[in-house]
Amino acid sequence: FTMNTSVFVFLLAALTCGLAWGEENAVEELQVETLVKPETCSVLSSMGDTLQIHYTGKLMDGKVIDSSLSRDPLVVELGKRTVIAGLEQSLVGVCEGQKIKATIPSHLAYGKKGYPPTIPGDAVLEFEVEVISLMQQTPWQKMVNDVFPLVCLALVPTLLGLVGLYLYNKASAQKPSKKKAKDKKSKKK
Repeated sequence: FTMNTSVFVFLLAALTCGLAWGEENAVEELQVETLVKPETCSVLSSMGDTLQIHYTGKLMDGKVIDSSLSRDPLVVELGKRTVIAGLEQSLVGVCEGQKIKATIPSHLAYGKKGYPPTIPGDAVLEFEVEVISLMQQTPWQKMVNDVFPLVCLALVPTLLGLVGLYLYNKASAQKPSKKKAKDKKSKKK
């Protein structure tokens, strides 16, 4: 081995190890860590519930991208996609007063495009969230959220079918011919 070959092999090995290390540290799945859990936690959040939260979102280098601490808490209705998918998923199964840290992979955040200029493409995000309040959905809300869309799905084809039937019947109805109309006029004279 010459000196140049040794340096090349060393750099290649370092690069390979560096890439492998980077792949190990890439976040592929949502990771949720509980920072504070209240002593009593009788109600856990589920889809359809409404939460008021305070949050601080950061890039993995620690740069803060957004925070609600200087304003009113954010109202999130689980299942309505008002926040990024990873944050919404991390809020299922929490209770009032709980604080969590969610590490969100880019595919559950802003993806390859990011959210320029604040969030680069393929960025893994970290959110610290405090659940201020939790309101469970009422049975009426559950019915509206679960049943109403299905009823609407059934109504659209039904209404289209009725309109089609009406138009078909109207087009198929016997219209008096012009000759018969003229005969009626001449008989009246």
